[in-house]
Amino acid sequence: MSKLTDVPKRILIGRALRSDRLGETLLPKRIALPVFASDPLSSVAYAPGEVLLVLSIAGVSAYHFSPWIAVAVVVLMFTVVASYRQNVHAYPSGGGDYEVATTNLGPRAGLTVASALLVDYVLTVAVSIASGIENLGSAVPFVVEHKVFCAVAVIVLLTLMNLRGVKESGKLFAIPTYVFVAGVFIMIAWGAFRGLVLGDTMLAPTAEYHIKAEHQGLAGFALVFLLLRAFSSGCAALTGVEAISNGVPAFRKPKSKNAATTLAAMGLLAVTMFCGIIALAMTTKVRMAENPATDLIHNGVAVGADYVQNPVISQVAEAVFGKGSFLFILLAAATALVLFLAANTAYNGFPLLGSILAQDRYLPRQLHTRGDRLAFSNGIVLLAGAASMLVIIYGADSTRLIQLYIVGVFVSFTLSQTGMVRHWNRHLASETDQAKRTHMVRSRAINAFGAFFTGLVLVVVLVTKFTHGAWVALLGMVIFYATMTAIRKHYDRVAEELAAPEGPTDDSVRPSRVHSVVLVSKIHRPALRALAYAKLLRSDTLEALSVNVDPAETKTLRDEWERRGIDVPLKVLDSPYREITRPVIEYVKGLRKESPRDAVSVIIPEYVVGHWYEHLLHNQSALRLKGRLLFTPGVMVTSVPYQLESSEAAKLRARKRQDWNAPGAVRRGPAQVRPKEPTQKS
Repeated sequence: MSKLTDVPKRILIGRALRSDRLGETLLPKRIALPVFASDPLSSVAYAPGEVLLVLSIAGVSAYHFSPWIAVAVVVLMFTVVASYRQNVHAYPSGGGDYEVATTNLGPRAGLTVASALLVDYVLTVAVSIASGIENLGSAVPFVVEHKVFCAVAVIVLLTLMNLRGVKESGKLFAIPTYVFVAGVFIMIAWGAFRGLVLGDTMLAPTAEYHIKAEHQGLAGFALVFLLLRAFSSGCAALTGVEAISNGVPAFRKPKSKNAATTLAAMGLLAVTMFCGIIALAMTTKVRMAENPATDLIHNGVAVGADYVQNPVISQVAEAVFGKGSFLFILLAAATALVLFLAANTAYNGFPLLGSILAQDRYLPRQLHTRGDRLAFSNGIVLLAGAASMLVIIYGADSTRLIQLYIVGVFVSFTLSQTGMVRHWNRHLASETDQAKRTHMVRSRAINAFGAFFTGLVLVVVLVTKFTHGAWVALLGMVIFYATMTAIRKHYDRVAEELAAPEGPTDDSVRPSRVHSVVLVSKIHRPALRALAYAKLLRSDTLEALSVNVDPAETKTLRDEWERRGIDVPLKVLDSPYREITRPVIEYVKGLRKESPRDAVSVIIPEYVVGHWYEHLLHNQSALRLKGRLLFTPGVMVTSVPYQLESSEAAKLRARKRQDWNAPGAVRRGPAQVRPKEPTQKS
């Protein structure tokens, strides 16, 4: 079976890599940027639209607030980026927000941050895939008709790509991400040139539409609440910023410096694209509505349910490049693709964080180990499963999913920056060098401002989005927190029980006697081998044990036993209900009860077949017995295997496969660096 499953596994994810090749999988900055920053970079495809959608509640007149909201988002982005640059230098081990909060605020705060990040990573995959499916569905009807199936299929495809390794998936995703970034910058530059130099009038396809305001003449607290809600929606542009601080170990050396540089590049690119798209949206008079079917008015009539509201970036591209032009199509394709690839940020952040949590015994230890391709395979599969479940539950509807979004990330932002303030306070208390103190004070001010700003945004997000679905994200955080707490308690309890004490205990004291029991059903080769092995152990007492299920078979066994003159006493247990496992368990427990200081060794003869389907033809009483005996204190279970001919044939086939090498599989040793030949002087 292992060979049967190994072939498709190698085809899908490639050959296994040795542990000493881990350094080869580390990422240079040019690959790390699309790997860890594809989420915040791609969010400019929908974050400007989210701002305009909220402002449209008050009508077109509220659109003039969008530049100020963009400025607030930019200030927040630069604050968060500057704060996280402090994080990656102070905590380069890859724990990110979790390590910062745990070290400075305590384990509970760290676990809260971890819960928030895990939820946010799962939502990142679900939202990105659902959004990409909806963009693709406008051109391909099949995708719209089978949204859930297509979304799950994309998740499976991304999972396979990431199982091949971080570096390989990074190369696959780098080109679309850079094409998208280049396309947006070309659009901004060409739009600015046409508007400022050529004086062209660029109009979006919705420029002549009117918006029916749901609430006209908003003022005072209502207007402030609306602006705060629009600001919180625009903060979707910040999702994924924390992934770089969690992924520092995946960078090439110097890790902290490269991670900080990548953070700065990501922040600069994201805010430039975000502001550029907002400015062009205002210039081209883009119109968006939360309920376009009734609130968008064209020629005095509502556009109706058949109207498809295109994203802001699509409308701006049509106004700048012209509908159907090469650059318009290229940017549209790159946007749809990069929305799929935005999920890759979570595919790199979730497994790394899961590995650290597993190392701290908050998650199963299997998440800490690397797979065949030196990626955290178990974490990747777990993320894919959770995201697929969300996509299925919410029908791959990005409008419903996005309401759950960004709550978790701002919880982690706030606690992380608060933790960094404590970090600097602790170091300032002992630092005497004036230059270092000045640097620490400046860093503390940045982190303090970041904690205040992100905390304010968190409150706004919770207030404005709680009833719209944010409560689901909070529930997910509570579930993660409770689960990880329970796992940690289990591991701590097991470790306490397994700890070896200094003095002698019952575990280290030699048993008074060893009572060996060989289970037999009939006299055959496996039974004879098990009896011979049991004699070799030189136990204090040795007996054979059989269960009387069929009186005729039991009589045959007794007669054959006496005829052969086997010098091991045979004990037969009655079983009126034809059970095998229960009588054996009760008999062994009885031996333990009579002599608690004795050890009981149960020896089970087994025969091994060579084909998986042959196992179905034999009962699994030995397997059930072993499973039950494991829970009986003071009982040791020994299997004595007897390989049948089919098993020997299977071993021979395996040996032949081992000796055979596929084309290109033979290695002739490490590649030798050939010395340069001296150049001949003429």
